Order: sequence, then structure tokens, then C-alpha cells
Amino acid sequence: MVSNGSEPLIGISTYLDRTRFGVWDVEAAVLHRAYLDSVVRAGGNPVLLPPLGNWNAGTIAFLDGLVLAGGGDVDPARYGAARDPRTGKANAHRDDAELALARAALELDLPLLAVCRGMQVLNVVLGGTLHQHVAGHNVTPAVFEKVDVAVVAGSALAGIVGPSLSVLCHHHQTLDRIGDGLEVVATAPDGEVEAVELPRKRFVLGIQSHPEADREDRLFDAFVDAVRKGV
Repeated sequence: MVSNGSEPLIGISTYLDRTRFGVWDVEAAVLHRAYLDSVVRAGGNPVLLPPLGNWNAGTIAFLDGLVLAGGGDVDPARYGAARDPRTGKANAHRDDAELALARAALELDLPLLAVCRGMQVLNVVLGGTLHQHVAGHNVTPAVFEKVDVAVVAGSALAGIVGPSLSVLCHHHQTLDRIGDGLEVVATAPDGEVEAVELPRKRFVLGIQSHPEADREDRLFDAFVDAVRKGV
């Protein structure tokens, strides 16, 4: 529990990818800066968590909250499905690390904000499955698309953003069977799941869109506020 007046430590999962910086062209742990800026604006101190190492309740106990960042497709073998040819290449390091991080956060009742791929990881950890391809949800690579989503009345998300929200999306997979305990709290016009909550925990929100990309700081503010208050 973070003490009053201090900035909480917010862990954020990262990519492991070939990256160029300075004179180097090497494999590195990297992350979009927008996640860091969103955490800092909300009053947190970001801590980058690489997709390597032994992540469990003991090794992340120093954190006050966790953000699972967006990224590539979860290996369908992780939820017992055959691979669709349109599913992206598996990344075992990242799947291992983020599935472990999600389990540890739930075990510790650590406030968790799961973004895009992060929401899918959360769903898989809780026994859910994914639609491996949804037409029209990622028409242009590397371009976010605006989507108006309907928010379920009475949900924690509705208390943060109201009855509707215009979001930036970039994904081609969505939730299929919903994981144990998760509640769907927002949907796209075509009915696909855009947000889920886990009510029995302090703060667990999965959002299919990218609040860090359009500075939708209400979600990060609410997340860090929950960390501070311990609610």
C-alpha cells in the first residue's frame, strides 16, 4: 500500500524486439512512451518490466499497481485453440511473462489496468478464449481507428467515463468466452467486447482500446487513484 503523498510504483510490461538507438541496433526491452507519460500524468512512477525473468507474487510485491501493455497476439495454444492462419507469430517470452504477471497481480489483489493485448491476457488467465480474427477491427496496420463504445450502466467504468466513450482501437482479435468472474462492461457497435471488470478485486479493468494513445487520462487517473486509496 503506497503511503500518502508519495508516487506509487506502477509496473508496465514491455516488448522484447530489435531496436535502433544511438549507434546500436540490438534486441532490447522497449515500450511506447505514451504509457509512461500516462502513468506520470496520473501521479505514478513507471517501472518497466521486461518479458524475461521469474515473475510471480514474490517478485512483483514491491509494486503498487500493474499495467499490461498492448502488443501482438497471444499464442492460441495458451487457451487450448488451434491456430488460425491470420493469427500473428507466437512470442513465448512475452506470453510467459505477462500470463505470470497477470496471475501474480490477481493473487496479490494488485490494481491492474490491462490494455488491448493485456485485456486478452487477463481473459486467458481466467480461463477465457479469444476470437482469433474479427473482420474490420484492424483495417490499416499501425493506424488507430476511432470507435464509439457503449458502457454498461452501474459499472465501475461507467462511474469513470459515463454511459459512452469514443476510443482509439488497433486490434484484430477480441474476447470470445469470458474468463471466470469477469463482467463485460463495454461493447462496440458490432457487439464485440471492449471492456471487462473483475468486481471482486480492488481494481481490475481490461480495455480493448488504447487510452494511452489518445490521452484518455480518466482511466489512468482512476487506476492510480485506486492504488493510492487501496479501494
